[in-house]
Amino acid sequence: MSEKIKIGISIGDVNGIGLEIILKTLVDPSIYDYCTPIVYGTTKVASFYRKTLSLGDFNFNVINQPDQANPKRANMINCWEEEVKIEPGVANEIGGKYAFLSLDRATNDLIAGNIDALVTAPINKHTIQNPDFDFPGHTEYIQHRTGSKDSLMFLIGEDLKVGVVTGHVPVAEIANNITKEVILSKLEMMRDSLKKDFWVQKPKIAVLGLNPHAGDNGLIGQEELEIITPAIDEAQEKGIFAFGPYSADGFFATGAHLKFDAVLAMYHDQGLIPFKYIEFHNGINFTAGLPVVRTSPDHGTGYDIAGKNQASESSFREAMFSAIHIVKRRREIAELTSNPLKINKLTKDRD
Repeated sequence: MSEKIKIGISIGDVNGIGLEIILKTLVDPSIYDYCTPIVYGTTKVASFYRKTLSLGDFNFNVINQPDQANPKRANMINCWEEEVKIEPGVANEIGGKYAFLSLDRATNDLIAGNIDALVTAPINKHTIQNPDFDFPGHTEYIQHRTGSKDSLMFLIGEDLKVGVVTGHVPVAEIANNITKEVILSKLEMMRDSLKKDFWVQKPKIAVLGLNPHAGDNGLIGQEELEIITPAIDEAQEKGIFAFGPYSADGFFATGAHLKFDAVLAMYHDQGLIPFKYIEFHNGINFTAGLPVVRTSPDHGTGYDIAGKNQASESSFREAMFSAIHIVKRRREIAELTSNPLKINKLTKDRD
């Protein structure tokens, strides 16, 4: 019915703020000028939060498959029929069970090409665990489902883009998971994503150190000297404009991040704490390095405010628009490079 980009949306934990931010985003009619949203969940749960938000006139167009979507409406694919006991703010197995049913169905359509991108609402990483979801989070699950060897958790904001070498890894295991090969892989994915997904032609990337003061020339750990610096040197030999390692505290405190197109942090909190401080309301999470497009807001389930009509949809809305922009850029690059002009060598012969 439309050539507009189809954005699939998984609802996340039914006891969290996922459906609240989804509804607050989709109630704005301007969103339908840019995409066709398809929510994977059930109208029964959506009706509960619609009443909570007093959105009496808002309704979903119920469909069975993405190709049935109405480009001028919010569409819903019902992933289950049974009644669900909704308890806003409560972390339980019910929330995890239906979060997975939504995510699984949406991911199937994403991989099959039935939707153009997936925006995931927050899950509880503990309650969602089951035999089919034995992963630390969305990033690792979607990487596995797409058969990709690696991926990059890439936090995107207006003034700061941050990727992490180690994502959902316990602090005690961070150092053992940092190798020269892993850093190089993340730098290559970051470089490629900046060029393909954000159209930065010659991205300049800052690399943070692991230890306080970036190791202080070996006085506080050897990782900078033995792993990180050699990785940066090899990256530069491969044509990647990577610099560092920088001490994380001084780097952000002095605003040095504004001089770079992106920053590669060594671990989750090293990158996400400054990112959320700087870009909290508008920042989003993008899984780079995959053949599919997946984004999400940069916050969690928000149990403390779930069901209270206090959740801001700003980050979720940005995640939707970021997905739209990335899909468009990838399509344009694919079109521009699909039929390159043949190069004919000039000769000295002239007629």
